[in-house]
Amino acid sequence: TGEGEPAGGKWNFDAENRRPLPRGLAPPPPISFPPDATTRQVMADVDAAGHGVGAAAGFNLAITHEQAAAALDDFVRHRLAGFGPYEDAMAADQAVLFHSLLSPYVNIGLLSPMQMIRAAEDAYNAGAAPLNSVEGFVRQVLGWREYIYWQYWRLMPGLRSANGWGATRPMPAMFWDGETEMRCIRHVARRVIATGYSHHIERLMIVCNFCLLAGIDPAAVAHWFLSCYVDAYDWVVLPNVIGMGLNADGGQTATKPYIASANYINKMSDYCSGCRFDPKRRTGPGACPYNFLYWNFLIEHEAALRANPRLGPAVLGLARIGEAERAEVRREAELFLEGLRYYG
Repeated sequence: TGEGEPAGGKWNFDAENRRPLPRGLAPPPPISFPPDATTRQVMADVDAAGHGVGAAAGFNLAITHEQAAAALDDFVRHRLAGFGPYEDAMAADQAVLFHSLLSPYVNIGLLSPMQMIRAAEDAYNAGAAPLNSVEGFVRQVLGWREYIYWQYWRLMPGLRSANGWGATRPMPAMFWDGETEMRCIRHVARRVIATGYSHHIERLMIVCNFCLLAGIDPAAVAHWFLSCYVDAYDWVVLPNVIGMGLNADGGQTATKPYIASANYINKMSDYCSGCRFDPKRRTGPGACPYNFLYWNFLIEHEAALRANPRLGPAVLGLARIGEAERAEVRREAELFLEGLRYYG
């Protein structure tokens, strides 16, 4: 394209990158690396310490630059092309889908950001990956990751204790043990406990969405992320979780809270299929907690949300809910939150 003009004539392709995973589509699994003798000893030491989350058994990630480079090559060859369209998709039986699973390596220094960006660019120039996938991946590495790093240094140390929505509840036990009838949270929590990983949309729209709607203390949510995720570092977690995911920093990281009812989860995943909760019911027997928690949040914070130009239209939906149903939403949300289990 011309000087200063983006390839394809526009700066992002998000409109093309919001597809649910088609039934029967099975992305190739990421490359894995059998642990060497040193790694096996570290795994034994970690298990013997007895205070970690999950277990070291099954660890198969890269531990050298050469292995991480092989993981990058595997992603570019086998999953980059599908990354864009399905980057927001979720599936109960697939943890990685078309994601790169490279964040542990770039965050610890086994890969450099530019190494990843150049590899994606080369795939596009060779016709091996479409522009919407390459642009989406590069923007995450060059755009969002660097933005988050800047936000961390800009907002600290106040970011650590930011709590713009006044949330006070502890992190529910179901995130620590995976024991819940909510199928989406059960799968994501157990996946994280077992592997230290879930992809970004599950972090944002399953975990953080629930915690924001349920009024979970942002510091407690950040502690859970720092305890559980293999790619977690202070500078990564605090702006992503407290800033973007929970919108607890007064909108300094993201301009709106990322909240959604069960409709979003039902559209973008297969989690609702087979769940005892009904994603189409707002209240009453079998209503999905995401639904009454979502509407309860809108009711509780109606004035503040109406003042946000990006949230105003969503809040207008409250006009269709009468006083009796508002009271029922508030009652069911209160009963549900009082019934959550907590450790400690």
